[in-house]
Amino acid sequence: MGKKAVVIITAAAVCAAAAALVVRHHMRSSGRWARATAIVKELEEKCGTPIGKLRQVADAMAVEMHAGLASEGGSKLKMIISYVDNLPTGTEKGLFYALDLGGTNFRVLRVQLGGKGRGIISQEFTEVSIPENLMVGTSDALFDYIAAELAKFVAKEGQDYQLPPGRQRELGFTFSFPVLQSSINSGTLIKWTKGFSIDDAVGQDVVAELSKAIEKQGLDMRVSALVNDTVGTLAGGRYVNGDVVAAVILGTGTNAAYVERAHAIPKWHGLLPKSGDMVINMEWGSFKSAHLPLTEYDHSLDTESLNPGDQIFEKLISGMYLGEIVRRVLCKIAEEASLFGDTVPPKLKVPFILRTPDMSAMHHDTSSDLKVVRDILKNVLEISNTSRKIRKVVVELCNIVATRGARLAAAGILGVLKKVGKDAFKDGEKQRTVVALDGGLYEHYNEYSKCMENTLRELLGEEVSESIVIEHSNDGSGIGAALLAASHSQYLGVDES
Repeated sequence: MGKKAVVIITAAAVCAAAAALVVRHHMRSSGRWARATAIVKELEEKCGTPIGKLRQVADAMAVEMHAGLASEGGSKLKMIISYVDNLPTGTEKGLFYALDLGGTNFRVLRVQLGGKGRGIISQEFTEVSIPENLMVGTSDALFDYIAAELAKFVAKEGQDYQLPPGRQRELGFTFSFPVLQSSINSGTLIKWTKGFSIDDAVGQDVVAELSKAIEKQGLDMRVSALVNDTVGTLAGGRYVNGDVVAAVILGTGTNAAYVERAHAIPKWHGLLPKSGDMVINMEWGSFKSAHLPLTEYDHSLDTESLNPGDQIFEKLISGMYLGEIVRRVLCKIAEEASLFGDTVPPKLKVPFILRTPDMSAMHHDTSSDLKVVRDILKNVLEISNTSRKIRKVVVELCNIVATRGARLAAAGILGVLKKVGKDAFKDGEKQRTVVALDGGLYEHYNEYSKCMENTLRELLGEEVSESIVIEHSNDGSGIGAALLAASHSQYLGVDES
């Protein structure tokens, strides 16, 4: 009887201990979830973009635009005079090249233009990725590499492309970094963005640097137009649609350009152009305002970036940074709520390992068990055995970060429309206004672009939004540069035999 009692008491004790473990585990697990949920909820609140706040952002953008046009250095927005006062008309004719350097890849492109009514007869391009060491190396190394690839492309010119005898090839150079332009084909680099940091190129004329490298290749080619990718997109958009007034790039980085009345640019001291217009390259990535909803993750990303305190708008809305913001939030959840086990997965600590295309793929995952999310967590971050509940949290984070970015992009566009007086009807006129959009983020991240367009409609109101059209200007930066090379050709007015 005594032995039986001991066994029963021992068994009861074991059961009680096991039950206590289960309770403790459950309490710890529910405590973890409570912390994880709190982090997500706080992020959602801090990233909030109610319509009132977006209107404040748009107003601040318009104010900064005025200030940037008034004087150099008068605003966070550079409002750079592009020297493009005549956008393409559709009458351009001949063979023209473009070089589009806009991020981690560059493209070389050629087009044969048929003149009035014929448009682009043929075009082809090649895309080349830039080795990481060249993004932080020397100016000569970068431009020599680019010129060598350009020479290879020219060597493959086929029968469809005809250059009249005795003529130089002409190239439009799309250079998507802040440049202080002094003419249509010269400009000094102000600073690098988007992960580039080549000190000896800053303050140099980028056309001279490229021309020197082209010469080294023994290539007879003239750079006839230096354009920003957004100015190129504007030109490409206008070539096919005369109602285009502005262009926005949403890709690795972000920017906007628009057509301004030349007399509304106080800092312009030259003769007023015949057209009366001047394309302004805003460099809107550097926009900053107290109304922007910043979080601790944005502050830490900025502090640790190559350009702290700069390009704040870009760091909130562009493809280079969205995935990184999500990674930083996941890292905090892993540290404070042990969401992925007792230790933080090592890969989760690697900056920029979670790219925006991966974030987009997770955000768009419609499978019942969120298989895409599971695979990306496993393959990119080496986080295995995630529950559906955890995967849902990841999708929610993607949604919060993308929604904030898309809605702020819409507010930026509203700011530009305000500046050119297209945000409301005047005297009952209902003129169609087109904004050309380009960039991988806009093109491939559907939830982002859909949210941006819906938000712009919400901001403009039903009636006005009917006359504002967003058009995807595919490859505007490449073709646009070639078109601007054509409209600024040294052979303009020379009769072709």
